[in-house]
Amino acid sequence: MQTPRPQDGEILYALTDVPSVSHSTTAALQHIMACFIGIITPTLIIGSVLGLEAEIPYLISMALMTSGVSTFIQAKKFGPIGCGLIAVQGTSFTFISALLVAGTTIKSRGGSNDEILALMFGLCFFGAFVEIILSRFIQHLKAVITPLTTGIVITTIGITLIKVGMTDLSGGFNAPDFGAVHNLLLGLSVLITVIALNASKYPLLRLSAIFIGMLVGCFIAWWQGILTFDNMIPLPLISVPQPFKYGIAFDWSLFIPIALVYFLSAIETSGDLTANSLFCKEPIKGPIYIERIKGGVLADGVNSMLAAMFNSFPNTTFGQNNAVIQMTGVASRHVGFYIAGLLLLLGLFPVIGSVLQLMPKPVLGGATLVMFATIAVAGVKILTSEPIDRRKSLIIATSLGLGLGVMMVPETLAQLPQLANNILSSSVTTAGFCAIIMSIVIPEKKTPPELPTTSDHSPELGTSETDILEQANLAVPHSSNE
Repeated sequence: MQTPRPQDGEILYALTDVPSVSHSTTAALQHIMACFIGIITPTLIIGSVLGLEAEIPYLISMALMTSGVSTFIQAKKFGPIGCGLIAVQGTSFTFISALLVAGTTIKSRGGSNDEILALMFGLCFFGAFVEIILSRFIQHLKAVITPLTTGIVITTIGITLIKVGMTDLSGGFNAPDFGAVHNLLLGLSVLITVIALNASKYPLLRLSAIFIGMLVGCFIAWWQGILTFDNMIPLPLISVPQPFKYGIAFDWSLFIPIALVYFLSAIETSGDLTANSLFCKEPIKGPIYIERIKGGVLADGVNSMLAAMFNSFPNTTFGQNNAVIQMTGVASRHVGFYIAGLLLLLGLFPVIGSVLQLMPKPVLGGATLVMFATIAVAGVKILTSEPIDRRKSLIIATSLGLGLGVMMVPETLAQLPQLANNILSSSVTTAGFCAIIMSIVIPEKKTPPELPTTSDHSPELGTSETDILEQANLAVPHSSNE
């Protein structure tokens, strides 16, 4: 039974309404379609790049389970923790670059798979406290994190990850048939499918474009004999969550890039939750709104800590699911409980992860290339949302030059002390720190005060309603499925 499509922003079920089981299930399934690939893809990318194939099925199960628990916490709201909205949580793309730097560093030292995972989860666990603390005064951070600094960091993240997507499209890192014609054609078929569906006039097809594109790619690969199920890893029927299954480790030099990304994640989450409130016809200014944002960001941090504890990567709110609320007109947080239950159910069965692990690299690359490029485009949109004067142009050029420079020529840092090398080898960290420091050191020219205007479009976080709608589309990387 299909949920009636709302007209002109009509809300069919308000925040506290309880839809029927059929309507709740239908709405929840649409949310699952919009977020499923986003939840599992970061794990697939990190696992495949670092050679963690044996662990990927279990890690995917944990990613789905923790996303379910995190979504329930956001929707249910426990004291100050949670926003009380359908804020679907999933694995964040923003952390991929920093986590790959940490994992590669341990791997280069001869570390085992367990040691690699222990360090990554340890960094994510302690880094979550950055977001937890920031949640208490999130409304004051706009003085430090501006569209300029955020846009630079997001653009850098997108460009850095494009290399990962293109490597997979060509066959995968160190693949014997890297760049072979059949790999390129398979990856391009997925890419074309995603583009075609994104151009559709039907919202559900657009939201499911990457999911369907990967299905099409897997079918083509199976038809060509590239995808077979002969090499599936024997797994137990049920995945059992085990806290810190791989242990826990920490490294200060590798922690700083993770901490910076958590800092930015708090800002992105506040934008997503503001858009969510707008679509749900809830206040976007005033004390109720501020408490909702603070509770949502706090839950973001707590959920990321729980994710690390249960062997998954940091969670964040998924911006694309805001579009599902707008499309269905179902704003009831009761639906969030259905979404959480379905994600938990999917995570129980490791066979899902085992099957997804068999996905040919070109299929994954064809889909993620679009997602990663979309992140870069989102960053450019944020940068161009305000006029770029000489000061901003200098900051953008220097930050991107240094950030992308250390990515392209990593040998530049070879003579630095190990601590500095580990910190600056992350292009995101280098670009982010450069942007923040230059924004503080180079003062902005003061403009004459404008005449007072109506405050109807002035939410507490300094964002107009138009900007909020833009943020719903620009939310990265978790909204790159759109």
